Amino acid sequence: MKAFVLAHEPQLRLILFAGILSLMALWEVLAPRRVRGQSRWLRWSNNLGLVVLNTLLVRLLIPVLAVEMALRAESAGWGLLNQGGLPYGVGVILAVVALDLVIYLQHVLFHAVPLLWRLHRLHHADTDFDVTTGSRFHPVEILLSMGIKLAAVSALGAPPEAVVLFEILLNGTAMFNHANVRLPLGVDRVLRQWVVTPDMHRVHHSVRPEETNSNFGFNLPWWDRLFGTYRAQPREGHEGMTIGLDILREAREQWLPRLLIQPWQNMGRAYDLTRAGNSAADAISRKDKR
Repeated sequence: MKAFVLAHEPQLRLILFAGILSLMALWEVLAPRRVRGQSRWLRWSNNLGLVVLNTLLVRLLIPVLAVEMALRAESAGWGLLNQGGLPYGVGVILAVVALDLVIYLQHVLFHAVPLLWRLHRLHHADTDFDVTTGSRFHPVEILLSMGIKLAAVSALGAPPEAVVLFEILLNGTAMFNHANVRLPLGVDRVLRQWVVTPDMHRVHHSVRPEETNSNFGFNLPWWDRLFGTYRAQPREGHEGMTIGLDILREAREQWLPRLLIQPWQNMGRAYDLTRAGNSAADAISRKDKR
């Protein structure tokens, strides 16, 4: 089974991606949380076109992907978890949790550093919030993220099974917590103790900088509470809040060619989340000093 999963990891991820995307899309139709502001077909065709482009670029430009790096680390004995002493199952769990922390910290970094924010703001410039928003990232950000992930996998000595599990969880939960779906409030209250829910992550896509600089988690919700970046609800409520940024709001900005040049648009305007005081990074710093 292990050999089969590792040998067919790209195909398995594609099948799961398509399956979860279809399930979330159906849920969005049956029980939407918010009224859609733009044409689904306009946004979906361009957001998913970006996914295809990013996948091709990663395959073409990065010779070693995360699972392959884990296999190399395991063979060479690289990384903390390959130094022995831990049961293999415990190592898998620790690696998944540690990789999730890395993704959280990376997310904070991409908000705190102005140049990185210009890449990441493509994700936030979506004026609607649905399942395709979870995969909407600039190609340069995707390549940088893969570099960070490879370094983390190597330094941790993450087991290959842990990397496959983490990739599947990250992709699945990113689509879930970006979906425009309605959960009963009681269910959401319990569920967000263990996983980032759509209502929890939607706050992060608010037009308000203090809300954008909160709820950075994609998978596990614990890091936001631990580092002081958790915000329970948006000020205007989920139906009343404005999604996106206060720039790049025209419908034409959702076309793929415009998405690709977004980091270099509005260069003269001082809209960077650092203007809000780097509140995410400051919150972590304050927490560490307590």
